[in-house]
Amino acid sequence: MIASISRLVAQKGIDLLFEALPELIKLPLQMAFLGSGESKDEQILASWANNYPNRIFFRQGYDEALSHRIEAGADIFLMSSMFEPCGLNQMYSQRYGTIPIVRRVGGLADTVIDTNPETLSSGEATGIVFEQPTGNALLKAVKRAIKLYRNKKHWEQIQLAGMHQNFSWQNSAKQYMDLYELGLADTRRKIRY
Repeated sequence: MIASISRLVAQKGIDLLFEALPELIKLPLQMAFLGSGESKDEQILASWANNYPNRIFFRQGYDEALSHRIEAGADIFLMSSMFEPCGLNQMYSQRYGTIPIVRRVGGLADTVIDTNPETLSSGEATGIVFEQPTGNALLKAVKRAIKLYRNKKHWEQIQLAGMHQNFSWQNSAKQYMDLYELGLADTRRKIRY
């Protein structure tokens, strides 16, 4: 099950999803979407859900309780944003053990570690990251996720790594202080000369 809870606007990569949907629907998966936005995008998604009622669920609008149930119940959470200063859902999904697929932009790039042989070996992998803002790149990322899903050992490892991420303010403050101390040490070194 792939889920997405988002505003249905260009910033969130809805066009990438629409570009990929004809191929996604051929894969062994179901999709759940919750969101609202541009009426044309809502209509397109509603049409897909009407044409494939056993494969695609779409609820227009926002429902806090339902959003948490969808995110917690999904296997994969999709965020194909064109730009994303921070993003929260990729962090929520990791906490739930739902593996995020994100585009490498802004806060998504900062909070999701792509799964590859090195990050699997080190235990750092927390999701799937794709680069290009195209439906084909999104489709390839979903296919990577499906392949990983079939390897239960790797899938569980990625879930656990995501669940153990620390996105707290305490952790962020420590990272900021470490960076500040590094800059201060560099300034002190320059002043001596």
